[in-house]
Amino acid sequence: MENNESGRYISLISIHGLIRAHDLELGRDADTGGQILYVVELAEALARQPGVRQVDLVTRLVVDEAVSDDYAQPIEQVTDNFRIVRITAGPDEYIPKEQLWDHLDTFVDQLNTFYREQDEWPDILHSHYADAGWVGARLSHLSGVPLIHTGHSLGRVKRQRLLASGLSSEEVETLYNMSRRIEGEEQALATAERVITSTHQEIEEQYELYDYYQPRQMRVIPPGTDLKKFKQPGGDELESPQFANLTRHLREPRQPMILALSRPDKRKNIKKLIEAYGESPELTELANLVIIAGNREDIEDLDQGAQEVFYQLLTTVDRYDLYGKVALPKQHRREDVPMFYRIAAATHGVFVNPALTEPFGLTLIEAAASGMPIVATEDGGPRDIIGNCQNGFLVDPLDAGAIAEALLKLLKDPELWEKYSEQGLEGVREFYSWDAHAARYLKLVESVVKRSEPLVREPAERREALYYERAFVSGLDQNLIGDEEPLRELLGRLRQARKSTAFMVVTGRRLDSARKLMRDYQIPEPDVLITSGGTEIYSVPELSPDVTWAKYIDYQWSPRKIVELLADYEGLEMQPKVEQSRFKLSYYIDPAIADVDEIQRLLLQEGLSAHVIMGFGQFLDILPSRASKGLALRYVADRWQIPLERILVAGGSGADEDMMRGDTLAVVVANRHHEELSSLVDMDRIYFAEKPLAAGILEAFDYYDFFGSCQDPKQKEQAE
Repeated sequence: MENNESGRYISLISIHGLIRAHDLELGRDADTGGQILYVVELAEALARQPGVRQVDLVTRLVVDEAVSDDYAQPIEQVTDNFRIVRITAGPDEYIPKEQLWDHLDTFVDQLNTFYREQDEWPDILHSHYADAGWVGARLSHLSGVPLIHTGHSLGRVKRQRLLASGLSSEEVETLYNMSRRIEGEEQALATAERVITSTHQEIEEQYELYDYYQPRQMRVIPPGTDLKKFKQPGGDELESPQFANLTRHLREPRQPMILALSRPDKRKNIKKLIEAYGESPELTELANLVIIAGNREDIEDLDQGAQEVFYQLLTTVDRYDLYGKVALPKQHRREDVPMFYRIAAATHGVFVNPALTEPFGLTLIEAAASGMPIVATEDGGPRDIIGNCQNGFLVDPLDAGAIAEALLKLLKDPELWEKYSEQGLEGVREFYSWDAHAARYLKLVESVVKRSEPLVREPAERREALYYERAFVSGLDQNLIGDEEPLRELLGRLRQARKSTAFMVVTGRRLDSARKLMRDYQIPEPDVLITSGGTEIYSVPELSPDVTWAKYIDYQWSPRKIVELLADYEGLEMQPKVEQSRFKLSYYIDPAIADVDEIQRLLLQEGLSAHVIMGFGQFLDILPSRASKGLALRYVADRWQIPLERILVAGGSGADEDMMRGDTLAVVVANRHHEELSSLVDMDRIYFAEKPLAAGILEAFDYYDFFGSCQDPKQKEQAE
C-alpha cells in the first residue's frame, strides 16, 4: 500500500533499551548501546530528507521510578515529521531484552491497533535486532506492508562468542533465550524484502549461517558518522591541552604522528604495529607512534588478557629502545577522541588499524572524516571503507614489513598524503555521513515500495537441528597445506555444508602464524581455531579467546621452573620467542640424544605438572598437564554440543594422536610423518587414506559418508 505523493512514511522498530531524542544514556547497560544511537540518528537523518513525510521510531513504553519519566511518554514529538512512539507491552518497569520474548505478541497487537486507529499504515516497516525482527515479520504478514530488517548482531554468532567466554550451552540458553532469538532472526530473514548490513563480510560470513539466508535480498549501507564532531583540523590543535598530554613523553612531539586507537586486546594486534615501527629505522626517524589503548590506573588491576597485552607492548618498546618515540597515554576522556584525530591530522600523520579481524572499522571512518589517510588490515570492513574512500592502504596485519612500507609511502610523500586526505574527506561525505546513508536508504525504500526491483527468493527450509550437526577438524601442516586442487575441492564441500557442519582447525602454531598460513593458502576462517598445541581456543568472527579454558589449564602450570630445569638438557634447544606462548614452551629436539619419556619423568620427579608432546620428529612442545589438542577438541565439542562420534579428525603427525583416539571418526593421511600414528592402524573408526594431504581427507569424506550418515561403515555392517 502506498501513502505516496507527499512523501514516504517510514516506521523504524527498535524495542529494547532506553530510547529518547536527547541525552541518550549510552552505556547505561548492555541494551543501551550503539544500536540506540544508530536508530535515533537514522530517524533524524531520514526526517531531514525531502522525500520523507513522516518517521516513527517505535519502542517500548517504560513506567519505572528507576529511569527517567521521558520513557513513559506514549508520543515524543521530536520534529514536525519525526516522533518516538512508545508501545505498552509486558510489565511497566524496565526489563532486559532477554525477558521481552514473552511480551512480543502483545507488542504486535498494540502496534497493530495503533496504526489501525490512526487509519494509516507506514509505507515501510524497518525492524532492528531480533526482537523487532520477530515483531516486524508478524506485522508485515498482518498488514501487507513490506519489511526491511537490520540485525545489528546475530544470535548464531553471539552464541559462539558466549561459549568462548566460558558459559555452557545450557547457560547461554537460559540467560539469553538464544533459541527464541535465533527463531526471531530466521522469521525476519524469511519475511524481509531487504536486509541492510554494514559490510559485505557480514553477509558472507555471518548471515550465511542462517537457514533463510538470501544473499540477493541483502544490501550494504554502512552507518553514518557525525561530521560535526569528526572534522578537519582547525589550526590550533597543536596548542591544545590534549596535545600536551598526548605527547608529553615524546622527544619531538611535533613530528608526524602514527595513531592507533583500540581496546587492549590481543586481537587488535598492536604489538605487531610496534614491531613494524621498531624494525624500520627510517620510520622511527620520521614519525612518532601514539597508541591509545583504553584507560588504566595500574596495569596489575586490569583483567588477565589486558595485562598480557600491555606486557607485550611495553617489552616490545623496550626491545627496540623506542623511549621518547612511542606514547601509551594512561587516561583520556571519551569526548577527547575527536581532538586526538585532529591532532594527528595536524601533524600530517597516519591512522593505523592493524587488527587481526575487523568486522566494520568505525575508527577508520572517524579518522578519514578528520582528514587522516589510513593503513588498515585487509580483513573485513576496511576493504569496503578503503574501496569507497580510496584514502589509504590495506595490509596483511601479520606482515610487519608491509605495515611499515605502507606507512612510509604516506609519510614520505606529501602529495600522496594530501591526495588521500582529500579523498578520505570526500569519501566519508559521500558514503559515510548520515545524510548520504539516508539518501541511499530512500532509494532502497522506493525500489521496495514500488516493486521496481522484485525479490527473487531461493528455495529454503529449516534444518531439524538448531545448531551444528557435525564437525570437521584438521591440522594445517601435513593435512590441509600442500596440494592446491584437492584443497579447493575440500573447502568447496565444506562451504556447501556450512549451515550443518562446523569447521575447526587445530594446530601447534601460534595464532598469528596459523592465520598467516591460512591467508597464504586462502583457507577461510574456521568456526573454531585451536592454536599452540591445544592451549588457546578462539571462536570467529571476532577471534574471541576462550577465557574459561585458559583458567582451567593454568592449574599448577610453572613454565619458568620448567625452562630452568631443562636449560642444560642435551638435545634440546629453545625455539625463537615468536614460537613461545603463555601456555606453550617450544623446543627443537634431537631424538638421537634427548628422550621424550625421560623428559616427562624428570618433570614429574620435580613436581612439575606438564604434558610433553613430540611432532614431526624434531619439535617438542611442553604444555600444561590439562592441555592438548585432544583435550581442547573435547572441551569444544562439549560446549558446542556436537557428539564426538559425528566429528571427523584429520591427522598427520604424532601431535595429532590424542585427537584421533576414542569416539571420534579419524583419517590418517598418506603423507603422515614417518611412522608417527602407525600405532593406530588396527583401531576402529580410524581410516588410513591412500592419498596424501587434502586428497586423503576427501577419501575419508566418502568413506564415512561424512555429510550424510556420518558413520564408520565397519560399525554399520556390524549393527546390521
